[in-house]
Amino acid sequence: MRTNRRLIKQIPTVLITVAVFLACGALHAEGAIEGVVSATSTFTLTARTGYVSTPDGGSYLMWGYANGPGPMQYPGPTLIVNQGAVVTVNLNNELTVPVSIVFPGQKAVRSTGGIPGLMTNEAPAGGGTVSYTFTASQPGTYTYYSGTNPDLQIEMGLVGALIVRPATNPGTQAYNHADSQFDHEYLFLLSEMDPRIHDLVATGNMAQVDNTTYFPVLWFINGRAAPDTMAEANSPLLPNQPYNCMPMMHPGEKILLRMIGAGRDFHPYHTHGNHHRVIARDGRLLSSGSGADLGEQAFTTTVIPGSTADAIFSWTGEKLGWDMYGHSNTVDPNRIGANCVADGVALEPGESLADHCKPFPVVLPSQQELTFGQFYSGSPFLGALGGLPPGEGGFNPNGGFFYMWHSHAEKELTNNDIFPGGMLTMMLIEAPGVPLMNP
Repeated sequence: MRTNRRLIKQIPTVLITVAVFLACGALHAEGAIEGVVSATSTFTLTARTGYVSTPDGGSYLMWGYANGPGPMQYPGPTLIVNQGAVVTVNLNNELTVPVSIVFPGQKAVRSTGGIPGLMTNEAPAGGGTVSYTFTASQPGTYTYYSGTNPDLQIEMGLVGALIVRPATNPGTQAYNHADSQFDHEYLFLLSEMDPRIHDLVATGNMAQVDNTTYFPVLWFINGRAAPDTMAEANSPLLPNQPYNCMPMMHPGEKILLRMIGAGRDFHPYHTHGNHHRVIARDGRLLSSGSGADLGEQAFTTTVIPGSTADAIFSWTGEKLGWDMYGHSNTVDPNRIGANCVADGVALEPGESLADHCKPFPVVLPSQQELTFGQFYSGSPFLGALGGLPPGEGGFNPNGGFFYMWHSHAEKELTNNDIFPGGMLTMMLIEAPGVPLMNP
């Protein structure tokens, strides 16, 4: 595995963008998945060509679904509908090959127009159209993708996410049960790429594509490879890759991870900082009849090709063995727990009584003996800032805690064998009261 100094120099630029957004508040809604919502649940997608960029300097031809007359997207537009809605998707095809869409997990999908295909009706090449209609009867996280020559067309980018909101508390639950309650939700559409295939298609040598030699060297979250995953959504530098992924939360809140296997490989996705609880797979709650009682705790979830998994992640800092808010700095460090509460230091939201007012367990070395990361605030306490040498830190203006979330397959943390990159992002825990300014 090589480390590219040019790429390392690019990372601060992206992180500066994140820091500026954190500090200045130029934002979209916090913790909300960006997608397309239609009052009539009718959508128009157009299959067309475009290019995606990768942080190692690559630019690759893609086929993708566009939102109507808009540019090609990778992945395609995230379609967001309500449970019970009658959904219609009209597909226009500007490619030189037939294209279609299949909707796994949806019952009785009807196709109108187009030409017969192996899995469903297809939109003919060069301007053909076809329509699909189904009732979104079950809430959950789903995918959609081309059912025409899918081994090639999904690789080329014809894939997207479908989210069905439940009838009960659709803004705060993923399913019709309180076990699926969340404060913030994020999409993790995981995919990979073999650039050789895209180069062959770009040069008109599609017949030479050999899937038996498939060898991906690029990995994506929501169509971006790290560090671009952390750049702002709808960045003008990434016109065909509008979706970012940088989850944020406060202690005690719940994050819903909507994970989709959008390629042909298995991806073991790992959440540093705490386990997560997988509550659903393929749009069905893991239940024997009482909520998500069959859910499973995991620190890594293997996301299966063509499948989806929903998980709840929470973090309180409980059982750290010290008070992460630094309350012990304001009272006698020998008086902990109930004594500290009696001294008038109240619990913070999400704070554990077991660790309340316990002092930091070690004495930090002097600055001359420390190496400072870009996310270090100068203080080990949440929401606190401390002294930093000139030129160090600077990417954590509110004193939050950062955790790297990533694939647990080491090769998937690279861009063309250049580390760091690939299927990687950062998760930020901010102190209570600090606005979550998701870029």
